[in-house]
Amino acid sequence: MTKILVTGATGNVGRELIRQLPAADVRPFSRQTGGDLSKVESLRDALDGVDTVFLIWPFLTADAAPAVLEEVGRGRRVVYLSSSGVAEGHGDPINRMHAELEALVEGAAASWTILRANTIASNARGWAAQVRSTGVVRGPDIPATAVVHERDIAAVAARALTSADLDGQRLILTGPAVVSRAEQVAAIGTALGRELRFEPVAAGDARAQMLADGRPAALVEALLANVGRPPSTLITATVEEVSGRAARSFGEWAAEHVDEFRQKR
Repeated sequence: MTKILVTGATGNVGRELIRQLPAADVRPFSRQTGGDLSKVESLRDALDGVDTVFLIWPFLTADAAPAVLEEVGRGRRVVYLSSSGVAEGHGDPINRMHAELEALVEGAAASWTILRANTIASNARGWAAQVRSTGVVRGPDIPATAVVHERDIAAVAARALTSADLDGQRLILTGPAVVSRAEQVAAIGTALGRELRFEPVAAGDARAQMLADGRPAALVEALLANVGRPPSTLITATVEEVSGRAARSFGEWAAEHVDEFRQKR
């Protein structure tokens, strides 16, 4: 019987993935279950009896990754959640880190699949407080991308984890259409039945605010590295080809998660 270790099991993608895998085959790995990728000893115990691993890297550098992949890759299939920015050649710190992880996975695992996901729809949850309080979402105007639903990422990951069909492939996962931040905010407003708007913030002001909010400097610089780039034109049919279902739109995601953006009473 295949035993699948799911790292990031309580995160947005991990939760969806666990719902789509046979419960008897899954071993969740997260801080809530006592797992810590920065502590190889906790990983070593979790890998006992496991032959397949879904890997989400939660750190902003690849410094600890060689030791982790040495453990994870021993005779195992590894499915790694990377970024479509690697394929597009974006050289910001986050995409450089993903590229390093991809190389380590490919070198260490018995077999591997790389899932290069575009912007994940669940990132919009970070706007909930602004939507509830003012109806205006303020932030840097990052270029439009084909935002992908986390459930669609999980569907492709589930196939890669339970079948050898996708071994050795680097798959780019996108939603069905390129959508800007303003269009995402408008879609949330449609789901709520309220008029919302996106208000761009200059990169310098956004940097100061994000740092003041406690975001790591490497993450802030990676986010701001995209400001000023033209909208992405990258759209793939991979989700439908692998899962048999058309990729979900951001509007569908907003309708499903509308209660998270409602004003508290």
